[in-house]
Amino acid sequence: MNISTKMIVSNSDMIKNFKNCREKAEILGKVFILKNNQPDSVLFSIKEYERVSAFMEYLERLDEEEIKKFAKALPKDGHRRYYSIDQLRNDIK
Repeated sequence: MNISTKMIVSNSDMIKNFKNCREKAEILGKVFILKNNQPDSVLFSIKEYERVSAFMEYLERLDEEEIKKFAKALPKDGHRRYYSIDQLRNDIK
């Protein structure tokens, strides 16, 4: 996963400027929060959260064979595509 430096904020910046960080998450989809220069947490916009939640709920309904098939289809290197739920359903059939 490639993370833009625009998507990274320090824990202290999050505490001092929550409103700005929330707005940044709204624009970028998510913001990675560092504590002591280490990844600590992620702030999602509601739109990104709903997208990820739908994906997770879909994956939770798959049986083991479907999960294996899906995992094999994921690219190992390079740029990864964004999938809609409909695309995922078609790709694993």
